[in-house]
Amino acid sequence: MKSTDLPKFGNLHGLKVINAASVIAGPFVCGLFAEQGADVIELESVKAPDMYRMYGDAWSAERRNQRMMTLNIPSDEGKEVLFRLIKDADVLVESSKGGTWKKWGLTDEVLWEHNPALVILHISGFGQTGDPDYVKKASFDPIGQAFSGYASLNGFPGTPPSVTKPFTGDYMTGLMGAWATLAAVIHAKETGEGESIDCTQFESLVRVQGATLSDGINHGIQPTPIGNEDFVGACAGSQKCKDGYVQVAVGGVGPVSKLVEFFGFKDDPDFQPFGTYPSITRAPGCKDINDPLPARAAKFRAALDEYCLSHTVDEVNQQFSSMGVPVSPHMTYERMLKDPQYQAREVFVDCFDEVTETTVKQVNMFPKFTKHPGQIVRGGAKYDADTADVMAELGYAPEEVEALYEKGVLKKGK
Repeated sequence: MKSTDLPKFGNLHGLKVINAASVIAGPFVCGLFAEQGADVIELESVKAPDMYRMYGDAWSAERRNQRMMTLNIPSDEGKEVLFRLIKDADVLVESSKGGTWKKWGLTDEVLWEHNPALVILHISGFGQTGDPDYVKKASFDPIGQAFSGYASLNGFPGTPPSVTKPFTGDYMTGLMGAWATLAAVIHAKETGEGESIDCTQFESLVRVQGATLSDGINHGIQPTPIGNEDFVGACAGSQKCKDGYVQVAVGGVGPVSKLVEFFGFKDDPDFQPFGTYPSITRAPGCKDINDPLPARAAKFRAALDEYCLSHTVDEVNQQFSSMGVPVSPHMTYERMLKDPQYQAREVFVDCFDEVTETTVKQVNMFPKFTKHPGQIVRGGAKYDADTADVMAELGYAPEEVEALYEKGVLKKGK
């Protein structure tokens, strides 16, 4: 695909992004940009295709709208191609162990010699600076979750720390990297000055631990895994029904009053004053999920459990929703496809997959933009699909491109 074949749409039309990252976090940043009209060119290694190609139909969604070329970046000829690519680019995204690009001789300063306004996003497990032993460590999503302490907060009492699925750390890192990159792009557009962003998996997950982190680092409180419950509300969270599970989140004067009355406790002395949130909570300051519940909370929990167990998911969902109580079925993919809200919001769309040459369902673009919506131009393309077109745009003659293929600087797809 040529750049001239890309339609003009979205809020990022005109932005050129070089995706030298692989697998999930870095490409997720670039995928979000491509959905909003940016011209994104992914550089796949000549040694092996992007590992995410192993995930089947997901490739079509995760790399949609991107142009695919191959390049041996650290080779002398590969560096020259890269320099041409970034000359008029706005953003370069790479994901590797800290110091990798410096080892290749591709420091930020070298890249800025070819484009002073370039925004460079480095995504890694442990960062570009810090303890040398950590900087050079390899990382994947579960490693970031472990080192950030995030996994230690998840799981159930008496079980090992739990890594949340799927790829929570990678996607959170991608979101952090995306906002930081756009902030730097705004500055670069205004001043002509580029930026280098050091975005790590572990710090992205440390950042989103909220009050749990504050209590831990200020007061030495290390919570034990509590599964789907919490240290405040007495309900189980995930409530078992006759045919599945619902998630119940009880809070606020209105929902609390409705449920207390619904279960027949309006005049019960244990639930006075009526409608107050403390009437259904654990003991103040509870730090052990195994501590006995106060009498009022125990009554409420037993009533909630009994009601859910004696009704279907749809019955509980309908009843509690009518009362203004926050509730949702625990959705399966089958339920998601049939759900009226999923259908009305067009959460899933049918797209042509260039790799399998079939139509596949994939998740739509979110959030939704009203004035300048995104578009799905193409699904994730085949390996080496756009190398020839991109190289021609960079000014390489066909015979020069063929010579680079023969040298292994580029690699042809099958």
